[in-house]
Amino acid sequence: MPARKAIPISDGAAAIRSWCELRESTPRSSLALAVRFTLQVLAEEYPGGAVELRVPPFGAVQIIEGTSHTRGTPPAVVEMDASTWMRLAAGELSWSEGRAKGGGVSASGERSDLSTILPVPIARRIAAEKSAGPATSIEEN
Repeated sequence: MPARKAIPISDGAAAIRSWCELRESTPRSSLALAVRFTLQVLAEEYPGGAVELRVPPFGAVQIIEGTSHTRGTPPAVVEMDASTWMRLAAGELSWSEGRAKGGGVSASGERSDLSTILPVPIARRIAAEKSAGPATSIEEN
């Protein structure tokens, strides 16, 4: 199966903005795009196959250099729902809060602690812009 086409920054940023504004009312297609884009950005920044990060049903990526796998269960798996992922990606939920009982993050295996690579910078920046209110927007890279 061919790899997915990369999501353009403008489309991904718009989807993140939609999630920041609408939260639980975000249209499914926008939420899916925001999740896939933030996963894409993280995978580009931290390539590898040591950890499989899953946000069902929208996407999964393999990240972080180290032991990789080609079949079966990966050495480390991190999984959560889309809402939890977006809150982590935007910096609204810390890794330790997500891992706490009822926090929504399931993580197993070595190297499954993602505290040093979260939040996703572009998502954090967009969330900060939205929480600051109307102002001059920052040009996305």
